[in-house]
Amino acid sequence: MQKFNISTHTGSVLHGVLFTANRSSDTAVIAITGIHGNFYSNPFYYNIGETFANQGIDFIYAQTRNAFSQFNDVNTQTGLPEILGSFNEDFVKSIDDVRAYIDFAESRGYRHIILAGHSLGANKVIYYLSQTQDPRVTKFILLSPANVTHLTNSVNETERAFIRQMVEQGKGEQMLPFELFGWLPATANTAYQWLYSPLLNNVHVEESGDYRQIRQIPHTGALLIGTLDRFTYGDPRGFLQTINHHFPQGDKNQLLFIEQTGHTYQKKGR
Repeated sequence: MQKFNISTHTGSVLHGVLFTANRSSDTAVIAITGIHGNFYSNPFYYNIGETFANQGIDFIYAQTRNAFSQFNDVNTQTGLPEILGSFNEDFVKSIDDVRAYIDFAESRGYRHIILAGHSLGANKVIYYLSQTQDPRVTKFILLSPANVTHLTNSVNETERAFIRQMVEQGKGEQMLPFELFGWLPATANTAYQWLYSPLLNNVHVEESGDYRQIRQIPHTGALLIGTLDRFTYGDPRGFLQTINHHFPQGDKNQLLFIEQTGHTYQKKGR
């Protein structure tokens, strides 16, 4: 296991973890994290990394800018201090984050790059592939994509109006006086994106939802979910099947349902 830092195209520094197989591998799985999905809060990733390594596959634990609530670094392009985190995340920069890890994998000579994502990380994988159709990616793995609407439904109209007002008044970079969803300290701009941006709100329980991003993905792969996943209103199987229905090559994808586990696969790492 080796921790490493990479720089995105815009100079922001991200912090990853590389699990290498005991023998030389031409395949790497890149796992894009969900919100607060850092190496310390999601111990199941340690099991996943070891399991892949034991099977001769390298594993890259790809922490993006929302893996931590807040962290400080120096932008490699500007040379200036930069504060990143879930509190001020700009969803547009998800493309920059994911590309940086794929560039890293390519620079190490991997011939097969499998792009995975868990929770909001899966939504970022969808967003990235829909916008880039990156030919360097061999397959995708989507673990419990996040139903963003499930989260935003918890934000009442008073809070929504307050967020809109702050943005309209040019106070978008200021912190909200309350936590979004009851647990996320955020700037008004970031909260506004959670509520109104379609960029990561790309999977839905409803068949009538907006699946335009998924329809633009030529890749195939696997979709996984726990049968107790609470983001699906009690129907994890239907949730995954509805998403898969909109992939251009959905008939070639594999759907896997992990019994008796929820959104974070606790004690189900192996």
